[in-house]
Amino acid sequence: MHLDRLYLRNFRNYEEAAVDFVPGVNLIVGDNANGKTNLLEAIGYLSTGRAFRSRREQELLRFGADFAELKGHIFSREREQELRILLFAGRKPRQLHLNGVKQKTAAGLAGLLTSVLFCPEDLLILKKGAQPRRKLLDTVICQLRPNYDAALTEYGRLLEQKSALLKDRFDHPSMLAVLPEYNSRMAQLGAYLISYRARFVKALSEEAQKFHEEFSSGKEKLCLEYKTVSNISDPFAPVEELRQLLLEHQASHERAELESGQCLSGPHKDDFEASINGLSVSAFASQGQTRTATISIKLAERELLRRDTGEEPLLLLDDVLSELDAGRQDFVLNRLRSGQVMITCCEVDRLTSLGKVYRIEQGKIF
Repeated sequence: MHLDRLYLRNFRNYEEAAVDFVPGVNLIVGDNANGKTNLLEAIGYLSTGRAFRSRREQELLRFGADFAELKGHIFSREREQELRILLFAGRKPRQLHLNGVKQKTAAGLAGLLTSVLFCPEDLLILKKGAQPRRKLLDTVICQLRPNYDAALTEYGRLLEQKSALLKDRFDHPSMLAVLPEYNSRMAQLGAYLISYRARFVKALSEEAQKFHEEFSSGKEKLCLEYKTVSNISDPFAPVEELRQLLLEHQASHERAELESGQCLSGPHKDDFEASINGLSVSAFASQGQTRTATISIKLAERELLRRDTGEEPLLLLDDVLSELDAGRQDFVLNRLRSGQVMITCCEVDRLTSLGKVYRIEQGKIF
């Protein structure tokens, strides 16, 4: 699969822009704050339906604009296709179109334009808290399984509503009567999320281990271990068993939730732990080891997407090469020989021979 043409209107700092990409390596060059990352974010949004730098879609609209439009002409599933997304100011929901037909949900777009994003912040993902690692899992699984995307969206909405009920427990105590209904549905959805996450982390670990062993010349073994709620010892158990365990966990935390006013039980706190030769990356790994492990995980993501869809996903590298030493740059660059790649950088340097160069200046593409 590849993105042949991208059209933007009122997206971030782009008033209106169109660009044709080549199927191989595309080098996006320009000074900082000119729109390089915004261009990659637009591609990522077409792919995943989510913005990687913002939780609020309103922030994607150009300042003062009433709407934003993203349109991509892609080659996927052995034919030319068109993706179009409209974002609106206010509370009006976005519109998704595939080949001119409006989609009721994002499910119809799943797997159509898969991508893997790698940005400088990701180099520290194994050292940070759980949230960015959880987002990494969700971003990839959502591209592969539209039912997971729908479950995750509903779970997030219920989590926000339950959290609001707990915070307002003293002002509106009668509203707490609906908590059992929230807990029941969240346990049902949570079991589904845990089941998918556990299997994905297992596959991701197996694939990342191969890249890391090659990277370290066989001296290091990278392992990823999924972490979920404390009373679930086997996240690979049947979904119904997971649901029952989640209900038990909720019951054991009911008093603590009421006292703290926070939702303390559920897979919204899930994580995975990385280790090298049995030692925790977050606690013991050097900066170089951490970066190598992260690169291995990102390359593993791409391989799993390729294996599942049968097509090579887009690789989006947002100024990440400048953060790597020569050896790690070479390791990444040697894997850019297949599929479509978008690389943002301030200077092309030795990358010029890799592919076509595009220059970005104040939201204009040359």
